Amino acid sequence: MSSTAMNIARMVNMLPESDQLFAQEFIRKLVLAWDPDFTKATPDEMKSMEEAEKSGFIPADEIDWNDLGKYAQ
Repeated sequence: MSSTAMNIARMVNMLPESDQLFAQEFIRKLVLAWDPDFTKATPDEMKSMEEAEKSGFIPADEIDWNDLGKYAQ
């Protein structure tokens, strides 16, 4: 978690519960406005996906599920 996100969480945690719920709903709406289908990747997620692809990652639709032995290293 980024330091900014941690600071936001600390500040929200100081609020009364009713205001915490308001903040949660506001953040949910903000995220939905940015990515309504939850399909965008954050910079950290993109980095992880790129590293996985370079490491020999095989997409699920390309795997021969009947012969997994050929993927053993």
